[in-house]
Amino acid sequence: MKKLVALVLLLIMAASVLTGCGAKEPTTAKVIEIELTNEEYAFGVDKTQPELLKQVNAFIKQIKEDGTFEEICTRYFGDGTPVPVTSAALDTNKDQLVVATNAAFEPFEFTGGGDSNTYLGIDMEIAALLAKHLNKELVIQNMDFDAVCLAVGQQKCDIAMAGLTINEERKEYVTFSDSYYTASQKLIVPSTNTEFDNCADAASIEAILNQKDKSSKVGVQNGTTGQFYSEGDEGWGFAGFPVTTVGYKNGSLAVQDLLNGNINYVIIDSAPAAFITESINALQK
Repeated sequence: MKKLVALVLLLIMAASVLTGCGAKEPTTAKVIEIELTNEEYAFGVDKTQPELLKQVNAFIKQIKEDGTFEEICTRYFGDGTPVPVTSAALDTNKDQLVVATNAAFEPFEFTGGGDSNTYLGIDMEIAALLAKHLNKELVIQNMDFDAVCLAVGQQKCDIAMAGLTINEERKEYVTFSDSYYTASQKLIVPSTNTEFDNCADAASIEAILNQKDKSSKVGVQNGTTGQFYSEGDEGWGFAGFPVTTVGYKNGSLAVQDLLNGNINYVIIDSAPAAFITESINALQK
C-alpha cells in the first residue's frame, strides 16, 4: 500500500495548489468505518454488443475463479506493486477495445506519473487483461465520471470501467455485466470531529445528518452514488439530507477542501475513502 500511496501524492499535491496556501485546522481526516450503503460494481457494456457482454461475463467469472482478480486487488490493498497500463491511440481501422473511464477514482482507476497514456488501478488492470483475452488493442478514454455511461450509450466506447454502481438509471445507457466488486459509501470527517464516535450503524449516522441544515456542507464526487445519497434521489432509493451538497471532479479535491475548512463532511465510496484519506494525511505530516 505504501508504494501505491506514493503514486498518488502528485495528484493530492495538485489538489492542494487549487485551494491556496495556509490550510486551516484540522490538518488530517478520518473515515467513519460504518457502511452507509450496499452496492455492487459492474462494467457497463454497449447495448448493441451482446456478444461482448457474454465475453465480459465469462472473463469476470474466469479471473475470480483462477485467483487473478484477488491478485490484482492485493496490489492495491496490500503491499504489492501496481502494474501500469498503457493506452493505444484510437484508430478505427484497428480491432480495439475502447474503454470509457474516469481516472480520478483511486484505487480503481487513476493516472500514473507524467504520461497521460499510462493508467493504474484495479479496473485498468482488468481492462488490459480483458483486451488481451479478446485479442484487441486497448484504448482508454478518460472523461468526467458523469459522461462515462453516456459515451458507451452513444457507441463512442465499447465498455465503461469506472467503479460503476449498478443502477436502473444507468441501464438507460449501458447493459451491466455481472458484478465483480461489493462496495459502500462512507463518511469522511476531520480527525477532530467526535460527533459520530458513538454511532454503531448507518441509521445512527443518518439520524445525525438529518439534524443538520443548509449551513452544513457535504462534499461528493460529481455523478457518483455519494452525490445521490447526500442530495436524495428517488430512482436510487435515497431520501437525502437537509444539507448543502458540494460537487467536485474527484474525491481528493473534496477531502482537501474538508481539511481547508470549506466543507464539513465528505461522502464517497469506501475504497477511495480509505485510499485518499491515507494519502492526503501522509502529506500533512
